[in-house]
Amino acid sequence: MTVSSPASDAGYLLYGTQGSGSSIVEIGLRWCGQAYRTVHASSWEDASAQEALRALNPLMQIPTLRTPDGDVLTESGAILMHLGLRFPAAGLLGDNERQRDRVLRGLVYIAANCYSCISVIDYPHRYTTSTDKADHDAIVAGTKARLHHHWALFADMFPGEPWLSGIRPGALDMMAVIVSKWSGSRKFLEDHRPAFFALLQRIEALPHVAEVCAKHWPPKPA
Repeated sequence: MTVSSPASDAGYLLYGTQGSGSSIVEIGLRWCGQAYRTVHASSWEDASAQEALRALNPLMQIPTLRTPDGDVLTESGAILMHLGLRFPAAGLLGDNERQRDRVLRGLVYIAANCYSCISVIDYPHRYTTSTDKADHDAIVAGTKARLHHHWALFADMFPGEPWLSGIRPGALDMMAVIVSKWSGSRKFLEDHRPAFFALLQRIEALPHVAEVCAKHWPPKPA
């Protein structure tokens, strides 16, 4: 178990692993100034707290978050919504109802259309009865194309004004900046939606985001 910020036993407990969606929740917790501890856990790492994760989340998906009250939250978008509602001063869900509605729409869009593709790309054998490698490769290629299409549509529908979440960065910026790091999406956006790519770079440079990204994706040695 690793302490990732000043924490107490009454704080949040985050189950996740390096380079995963748990980074989204770490950004949100830091943004809201909340104490948390991390537990190294994932379904694909045998040397992690798999049984503890399974006890909280039978799907063994990460991030999984236990609140200070002992409740269990799953799904990155839902966790960000929880933080935004619990700590409104942090501004995760915008500064007015119009911005909030935009953020909620965007969070669900990414979860349903972009994030969902990652599981198919990582585990194509789960989505077909075929055992043929060529079929699995075709599923991966088709899903990546669909993922990139979904990001192109998102970029067109959600231009930064000046941030995805409104007049200040918030939950939608956090979700987009992390999920777009996977499966070649950043390269696709750099080539096909350069203004949106530049916005993602601007989000990633924000202090809390930069700190978490450096932890999860440390610079490679020269």
